[in-house]
Amino acid sequence: MGSFSIWHWLIVLVIVLLVFGTKKLRNIGGDLGGAVKNFKEAMGEEKNKPTELPRQGDSQGTTIEGEVKDKQQS
Repeated sequence: MGSFSIWHWLIVLVIVLLVFGTKKLRNIGGDLGGAVKNFKEAMGEEKNKPTELPRQGDSQGTTIEGEVKDKQQS
């Protein structure tokens, strides 16, 4: 009673084909395949991206060079 035979699965497949139609099922399959392909490409890009940028200079922080035009003391 817990397992289905091949005949049960064939009947379910025929009912699904009658309800949704082959064109709609083909579109769903194409959309699902495209989503999986995009996901795999994104995962490949993440593997190639470095996790942390290398630090330059001293370890105390980042120095920003610039010019001060107006300096006021409060």
